[in-house]
Order: sequence, then C-alpha cells, then structure tokens
Amino acid sequence: MSGHNKWSKIKHKKAASDAKKSKDFSKIVKLLVVEAKAAEGNRNSPGLKAVIEKARAMNMPGDTIEKAIKKGQSTDTSLMTAITYEAYGPGGIAIIIQALTENRNKAAAEIKHILAKHGVTLAGIGAATWAFVHEGMSWVPQTTVDAEEEDLQKIAALVEELEDNDEVQEVFINAF
Repeated sequence: MSGHNKWSKIKHKKAASDAKKSKDFSKIVKLLVVEAKAAEGNRNSPGLKAVIEKARAMNMPGDTIEKAIKKGQSTDTSLMTAITYEAYGPGGIAIIIQALTENRNKAAAEIKHILAKHGVTLAGIGAATWAFVHEGMSWVPQTTVDAEEEDLQKIAALVEELEDNDEVQEVFINAF
C-alpha cells in the first residue's frame, strides 16, 4: 500500500497546484517588467497599476512584484514585445491571442504549430478584432457566435494548449 496514504495525496495535489501557480506567476512577472518599462516605473500609470492589481489578486508576494518592477526600470533588460495574433476556430469562432515574447519568430512558430494541430490557421490583421472591443488590458466580445457543443469542446482544448505556452498571456474568444 505504499504511496496511498493521505500525505502522498496532499503532496501530489500541492505539486500540481504549485506548478500552475509558478507558470501563472512567470507570465505576470513578464507583464510587470514590460509595463514597468513602458511606464518608467510610475506606479500611477494605468497599465502598471492594472498589472499590479492583477498580481495581487493572484496572491503574488510583494517582494516579487517589486523585483519585477525594478527589473523593468533597469536598462539591461531584454526587449519584450507584445504581439496580438488573430485566428478563426471551428464554427467561425473568433480568437485573439495576446503574447509577450523576446523572440517574435519563436512565438509565431509555436502559436502556428498549436493552431495547426487543432486545424486552425492564423488570420490577417483585423480579421478577428472587429468582433471585440479593447477595454483596458482585455478584449470583450462585441459580437458573439452561438457555437455547437462539439465546436466548444474543440475551442476549449485549443485555448488550454495555447495558455500552457509560456509566450501566450491571454486568449479571448467570442463564443457563448
């Protein structure tokens, strides 16, 4: 009966939750660095303020937030680029993918590969954003698509795989 006690179950659950938390924290740290660089460390700038609130909502430690902001203010940070990709999924569902990367080519290749695995290709600029309104740091669907259950399952699998990618910050869809 080795490995079947209560502690073992707790240990495995904690390991899984810690891995997810670590991945989420690393994405927020990237975002903090970019926003701190853009705001030149001004904590009252709307972008940096919003990211700090998002980090606090995720229970990120204050010293981690401070380190990320200081890293963004220093001159030796590598150039992070925010990129927005657009695609159409099954059932005509519009997809907006926000990525933050140091290497545009690598990010594009990874995202194209994930999309291709699910039978989706990238769309041109403005092809999917017309169905959304950009509010703050997110995209809110302005026009929604009534998708079938099968299409929603395919989109859910696609979104999950995209969000597991380190380069991808957020994925927005216009299906309900």
